[in-house]
Amino acid sequence: MSRNKAAVPEARAALDAFKYEVASEIGVPLSKGYNGNLTSYQNGSVGGYMVKKMIDAQAQKMSGGGA
Repeated sequence: MSRNKAAVPEARAALDAFKYEVASEIGVPLSKGYNGNLTSYQNGSVGGYMVKKMIDAQAQKMSGGGA
């Protein structure tokens, strides 16, 4: 059971969808539920790429290039 608490609980579903979208983009076979068959590297790459995409989106928004 995860001890992580979302700052905005309503965002959990959107973050989960984003996680699976990113995993798909980078070729990590992430599935709902237990993913013990994946390496730490694979799992970490999903989280790292999520952060990268969020930072890129915010930077673009702040520079006036966002929608």
